[in-house]
Formats: sequence, structure tokens, C-alpha cells
Amino acid sequence: MDDVATCAQEIGPYLHTLRKILSVMGPQSSFQSSLKTLLKTLAEDHGMLRPHISIFDPETKHLKVSLTHAQMKNAQATYEPGQGITGQVFTTGQPVVVPVMKEHPAFLNKAFGRTEEELGKLAFVCVPVLSPNKDSEGAQEVIGTMSVDIPREPVDMLEAHCRFLEVVAGMIANQAAYLQEEIARQKHLIAQGLMAGSSDMDSEAPNIVASSKPMRLVLNQVRQVGPSRATVLLRGESGTGKELFAEAIHQASPRAEMPLVKLNCAALPSELVESELFGHQKGAFTGAVQNKKGLFELAHQGTLFLDEIGELSLSAQAKVLRAIQEQEIQRLGSEQTINVDVRVICATHQNLEEQVENGQFREDLYYRINVFPIFIPPLRERREDILPMAEHFLKVYAKEYSKDIKRVSTPAIELLNQYDWPGNVRELKNCLERAVLLCDESVIRTYHLPPTLQTAESSATDTNLSFCDAVAKFEQELLVDALKKAKGNMLQAARDLRVSYRIVNYKVKKYGLDAKKFSSSGRSKK
Repeated sequence: MDDVATCAQEIGPYLHTLRKILSVMGPQSSFQSSLKTLLKTLAEDHGMLRPHISIFDPETKHLKVSLTHAQMKNAQATYEPGQGITGQVFTTGQPVVVPVMKEHPAFLNKAFGRTEEELGKLAFVCVPVLSPNKDSEGAQEVIGTMSVDIPREPVDMLEAHCRFLEVVAGMIANQAAYLQEEIARQKHLIAQGLMAGSSDMDSEAPNIVASSKPMRLVLNQVRQVGPSRATVLLRGESGTGKELFAEAIHQASPRAEMPLVKLNCAALPSELVESELFGHQKGAFTGAVQNKKGLFELAHQGTLFLDEIGELSLSAQAKVLRAIQEQEIQRLGSEQTINVDVRVICATHQNLEEQVENGQFREDLYYRINVFPIFIPPLRERREDILPMAEHFLKVYAKEYSKDIKRVSTPAIELLNQYDWPGNVRELKNCLERAVLLCDESVIRTYHLPPTLQTAESSATDTNLSFCDAVAKFEQELLVDALKKAKGNMLQAARDLRVSYRIVNYKVKKYGLDAKKFSSSGRSKK
């Protein structure tokens, strides 16, 4: 029994880490952020120093340190197969444990510039990362390595760390394969002059909150098209955030330092849209008292975002088509041609194909702007994004209105998740702003949400509920919130609620709550 207890004690931390890794390796996470979180977990949970992943580049035939959770002295460190410990592991496909770095003749110190003192105090463990696919003979190709520094320990402990890292390396096979493909894609874009060379592979739009798989796919499309000058058509219902994605595409392009000019084509009468887009000469029409530059000129060498392009008149469509194709415009009332270098991003919530069939939208313009279409799904089809966005808007408006609101209650979260959100992200944003304005405590509750979200049952106003049932429902909500805040600690929850521990314990049993459920999330964050 003692041996079993000792074994459980030894593998317990490893199992805990594996559970954490599995929770971040799901399809809702991008492969770069998943791998970075993994390296951070190894460092924080096991004291592993400088955890890093090196990926093999088939074109250059070199291994390159691609992701790390440590400062690197040489960000471009590469290894030839067979060179140093990392190269040996890649060539042989076998892990290597170096008990003391300084004593191993093949150990290289390329990437991190460790001091002589560190080399004498640290061990090094390197394991192969295998391809998730097998060849015709059933063998798996080595596509990279995963390495860590560890403070000197007995050899048997280092061997245990090595076996654990082999398990982790097997879990990240798919993500590592994607990373290898991403390296090849970025090199291809750089070679074609479509992307500036950069070692940052996770430059996702900072203003976009996306946790769901559909939105991760959209962000990946943004990263792919951003470095080019291709025309982009953003499609999706009103309120899905098309303007934010236009900004993200602009920021991901070589034109990021140049202006991003925006026009909502539905906001102006058709007779004024052409003047706004192309400018006019003095005297071109009544009221044209001076020369005016159009948005195409103002966006020269930058990006022009045309929202609701389906609202343009046929006359304006013809001129936009010429501007995109020929990169030249004419101001109203002028015969002079002006050359412009503008990347155009369009957006619409309308069915352009139907408009083309009905003669309301030019077919040639449709094909010209539909070079790289991106569909942004409505919020009801990506419910995993509702809570992260709600928390984001809560922070924004709590700060704006100087309110100390920490979170959204569990029943309120359930209401947010159940609602269909016909107004999409814009409606969610307005909902949270209203809730923050109404809230005079530290938690957003169901009765702070708009009436469109509330039901009689959720707000405890159902006339079929007795007074005692309504009070019990509200009491249960307060208890759940207190346990969440206290991370399952019932004694702390009692202090926060200003009641005795005995009462909290009684109520927890009465409502069938599991306090341990609230402590697990707290432990995973430590």
C-alpha cells in the first residue's frame, strides 16, 4: 500500500498537468496559442526552464526553435540534423537526458546563452515530436523536438520527466504538424513579397474576442489574406463585427501604417456617395464651392473599407469597378485622371448573388470584389464566444462608468447562452452596457439584463411560484455566486455572505450543490 501511495504521489502532478493540457488543446483554440499555453504550463507546474519546441523545415533541412516560453539570445537559432543534442534526437528519434549540461561534449548553447554557472547547475531533456500520420511501413516521421532545462536532480527523476515529456510530445503531434505547415506558408508569402519577415506567428487581432472554432477559422483567413493586396468581401448579418475584421485585415497588411478610410454606403443618399468616394471640382454641381478630395484619394497607399456595398447605385458601382481594376479615378466635374493605390475591403449583409440576378448589382463588380470572401457566422451559431465577449464588455463598461463589477452570475450566464441574439455582437454589447448601468453591486444578475432576455422563471417573477420558492431561487443564486468567488471554500463563502458556516453547509446540502466543483476551476488557475 505504501508503494501504491508513493506512486500516486509521484504521478499526481503529471496527471494534473496532462488534464490542463487536454483542456487547452481542443478545437476551439488556435494551435499556436495552445502550444504556448502548454510551454507555460510546463514552466509553472514543474519548474521546467526554457521549454521550447523546434520544428524541422523540409526546405532548408534545418531545425529551428519555433516556439518558446523564455527569452532567447538568438531568435533565429537553427540546428542541422545530428548537430548537438537537439539534432541527435531529431536524427535518431530517441529522447536524450543530459544530467549536467556542462559535462556533455555534444551540448550546444545556441538559443538561450546560458551562463557557465547555469550550465553546471542544470540538466537538459529533449524528446522527439512525431508526425501524427504513419507511412506505408507504419513508421512515424520525426517533425521536431521538445526540450526543457531542469535543475539538477537524480537520474531516475530526470528519466521520469523524460517519460512525461514523451507523453506530452505525443499529445501535441497535430499542433506541431500545423506549426510546420504555418512556417512553410509564411516563408512562401515572404518569398512572394506578400508578407514582411517576422518571427511572431500569433499576431491575432487584439480587439477581437474569439474562442469558438468558426471564429478561429475566420481569424486564420484574416491572417492569410492580410499580407496581400487582394480585395476582400466580408459577409455576415448586421452586428457581427465586419468593421472590426476589416481593421484586423488592414493591421495585418504592409499598409498598416497608412490610413484606413471607411464609408457606410447606406448612410448617404445615392447622389452624394459618388462625390464622397471620388471627390469633385469646384462648380461641379450646386453647392460645390471648392475642390474636394474623395475617399479613394484620401486612402492612397492605404485601405478603403466600403460597408454595405450592396446599397451603391449602378452608376457608382461602375466607377468603383474602374477604380479597383485600373487604379485610377476622376473627380466629379473633372476630366483629369488621378492614379490611386488603394486596397479595397467590402462588406455586406445582403444576398449579392440574388441582387446580380435581379440586375441590382453589377456582375463584373461582384466577381471583382469577391476575390477572397470571408463569412462571419452569427452569434447564435458560435455560442462559445458569448461568455468571453460578455466578460470583455463587462470590463470595458465597468471601467468606463467607474463601477466595481467583477463578473456575471451563473443564472445570468445561462440567459445569455439561451438567447438567440438577432442583433448579434452589437446587441450583446448594448445588453452588457445596460446591465452595468443598472447594476449597483459586484455581480451582474438576471434582473439587470434587458426584458427581451428575461423569462418569468429566470427572474423569479413567475406567478406560479410561491413566495418561499421565489426566495429559495434567489437564495440559491447568491450561494452559487459566493462559492464561485471563494473557489469552493464554504468557510470563506460564509464570511462573504455574513452568515455562519453551519447555515452555508446546510444550504449547500439542501440545494444539492457540490462545493468541490467550484474549487477545481480555482486550482487550475494557480
